[in-house]
This record gives sequence, structure tokens and C-alpha cells, in this order.
Amino acid sequence: MALPKQKELFSVILKFLSDGQEHKMKDICDYCAEYFNLSDYDRKIMTSGGQSMFVNRVYWARLSLKNAGLIESPQRAAIRITSSGLEELAKENGEITSNITEDFHIEEAQSPQERIDYAIEQLKSALADDLLTEVINMNEYDFEQLVVDLLVKMGYGKPEENKSAVTKKSGDGGIDGIVRADKFGFDAVYTQAKKWKSDSRIQSPEINKFLGAMVVQGATKGLFITTGQFSKGAIETAQKSPAHKIVLVNGRQLAELMIEYNLGVTTVKTYEIKRIDSDYFNRDD
Repeated sequence: MALPKQKELFSVILKFLSDGQEHKMKDICDYCAEYFNLSDYDRKIMTSGGQSMFVNRVYWARLSLKNAGLIESPQRAAIRITSSGLEELAKENGEITSNITEDFHIEEAQSPQERIDYAIEQLKSALADDLLTEVINMNEYDFEQLVVDLLVKMGYGKPEENKSAVTKKSGDGGIDGIVRADKFGFDAVYTQAKKWKSDSRIQSPEINKFLGAMVVQGATKGLFITTGQFSKGAIETAQKSPAHKIVLVNGRQLAELMIEYNLGVTTVKTYEIKRIDSDYFNRDD
């Protein structure tokens, strides 16, 4: 049997999740394979990146459903249906309506280059989503170390200058890390790292506490990173103090920075796109 298309997997995945429990992706893949009566040969067909093509489609279907708010990922490699997913499943005799796939629809009018660019953006979005899930599952101290590692990757000092950048787990005075950009510590970035749920919002009191800790330390540069989001009030509070520069980074921005600076990710495939070298063909005799 031919491998099911991504849109054909939507309703099957939701049916499997209709019990409302958390399920591992492996179990979902096995269920879908059995539902479509796939052979071992079908499941072993590989993409150019070395992944099972069938598993790849299941994972992309999962992301599409998650973006549509029909499923959620409460922990690593596990998903469950949402109330919106149950409502959608009850419609159309369990067939997911076409508007759910709009986020992944590629117009036929697009050029091959546009399709490649679109696919790359979707791959980055999927990676950022999975990466944030991994980060949320870290313990607090490791998360604080991750923030320091990211700053070093971004060029704020060298690893040997920041071996003790993460402060003690208790009694840190509201400062989670101090990244020194030079050996003498004349230029330093003070960090606060809050590992909260991705839909949680940091409010202005948290920013005020961080600002107070910076004042006590005599710091002028602060970085507040969270796996959640910032409220409008928190953003305004961070911008109020003229004597202190506080940069806010939310969960999505954190994941994108980790991808950009190759922290916690690895390259699995590189593609080359070539074009005509006009200079070669237009050489003067």
C-alpha cells in the first residue's frame, strides 16, 4: 500500500488520541502503520536525510495538528488531544476540515526556490518547537547553565572565563548567572532564567525583582530569559530604567537563538543549490 499523505494522517491521529490520555509518538506511529496496513518495507522507505519517510510524515502531521491547537505536547515525545481537537474530531464524521492544513499548504504557483525556502522555514519551526520542549524538561540549574552557554556561543566572553558563571542554587540574590565578557570582569551581563510553561507569562513584579537584584550588585546590563512569555507590563517595566539595560528573551526566541548558534542541535543534512556562473560564460576573448 502507498504511504499515507500527511493530511490523511490527521483524523487517524486524533482518533487514537480521543481517550484524552498522553501517548508516545512511537505508539502513534505504530497505530497509524497498522491502520493503513503498511508493510515492513513501507515503513523502511527512507528520506534523503536518513529518516523513515512514514515516521517523518507522522511527525509533520503532529506539528500541523499542534499548530492548529488540536493537540498539545505536555512532555518530551508525548502528545494528547485538546478540547478543540475533540470538537474537531466530532465534526465531519471524524474527517479534519481543509482549513486545518492551511499552515502547511504550498501554492502550485510557487517557484521551486520558494518551495525550498518555505520547507526550510517549516523545518526550523518544527525544530524550535521540539527544542523548547526539551529545554522545559531540563532541571532549573541545567537551564541556568544553558543560558550561560548560549551567551558564550554568542561571543560574550570565553568558556574559560565563565566556568563559574552560574550562581549557587540558593542565596543567589535574584541573579542566576554572571557572564563576564573580559578577564577582569569590567564588562559583565547578569542573567535571570525562568523555566516556566510555554504559555505562562512573566509579569512586571518579576522584572522589578530582577532590577532590584541588579541594583544591589551594581550591574547595568541584564538578560531575563524564560521558556514562557512576557506580559505587556513586564516589557514596559524592562524599558523604564534609563540606567539599566534589560533584554527580554521569550521561549520561542530562545529556541531560535539556540538553532542559530548551534546549541543543543546538530546538522544532519546539507544541500547545495547551484546556478549558472555568468562570469564564466561572458568572459572577454
